[in-house]
Amino acid sequence: MTDTAIRAEAPSRPSGTSVLPLGKAITAGLRQAMLDDDKVLLMGEDIGPLGGVFRVTEGLHAEFGDQRVLDTPLAESGIVGTAIGLAMRGYRPVIEIQFDGFIFPAFDQITTQLARMRARHEGGISMPVVIRVPYGGHIGSIEHHQESPEAYFAHTPGLRVVSPATPNDAYWMIQQAIRSDDPVLFFEPKSRYWPKGTVDFDAEPTPLHASRVVRTGTDVTVIGHGAMVTTLLEAADLAADEGTSIEVVDLRSLSPVDYGPVLASVSKTGRAVVAQEASGFVSVGSEIAATIAERAFYLLQAPVLRVSGYDTPFPPAAVETHFLPSADRVLEAVDRTLAY
Repeated sequence: MTDTAIRAEAPSRPSGTSVLPLGKAITAGLRQAMLDDDKVLLMGEDIGPLGGVFRVTEGLHAEFGDQRVLDTPLAESGIVGTAIGLAMRGYRPVIEIQFDGFIFPAFDQITTQLARMRARHEGGISMPVVIRVPYGGHIGSIEHHQESPEAYFAHTPGLRVVSPATPNDAYWMIQQAIRSDDPVLFFEPKSRYWPKGTVDFDAEPTPLHASRVVRTGTDVTVIGHGAMVTTLLEAADLAADEGTSIEVVDLRSLSPVDYGPVLASVSKTGRAVVAQEASGFVSVGSEIAATIAERAFYLLQAPVLRVSGYDTPFPPAAVETHFLPSADRVLEAVDRTLAY
């Protein structure tokens, strides 16, 4: 049976709602993007019949065939270089980097080639490449498997960088990223692959680069992205038991950053705490904190505080919980900002 025949028999876009883990919501989003556009293809190590290390591409090889779901050699630089060539010929390749720490062999291709192609051609070509990156800790693994390298790419002009925190966002954001004519780094919080949430297939999706208030509050604004959003919501629940009202902002996009909801929240609370799993020095959190201080200085009642991983290499799994920010560490920062 040809690929065309397989697609013709496939059902159209799902409707209603479904409860899915974040990983399977991405699977559903990839599948829909492939049904919508036959120029979308997937590339990566073991993503074919195996379905990837985290099984995010599970079932897609059987449905779409090995011309659209391609197992590649263990050569990240070659994978990205091939994707650049495919994009120049009109395809929309979606790459899977198996683990966050494996992206660095492709760093040169991403930052000196992929990110610059549109500018080199004065916008005359599109570069619709999506690089999926499972990232972050809390899975009890070793170094190169639990890191948070998003700041390197958010720092690089020409790249869009996003990270979903919920299954619903994951489903919609992966499709929006694939439709972008710019390259997108799609950071997937791997510790959130398995917890389930409601995916609304009929909803009007939030714009790809919009930040969003996910819990309202009046005393302190806490800001994060990816898996950290869950930690911030846990901290907000604990604080509420003690009479402190925390507002939680999910950034969703790290480049560009939508500061509207962030600054509106800070103008209301007068206090801000920025949290992330990555180390703190020269980080996404640093940029968010600096921009709040620059643009909302006279609205602040206390300095902007940061909570992050420590400025050390990622530690062995046995002590990762001491490295990664917890709800308690977030609440300690909340207490400090309220003490001013």
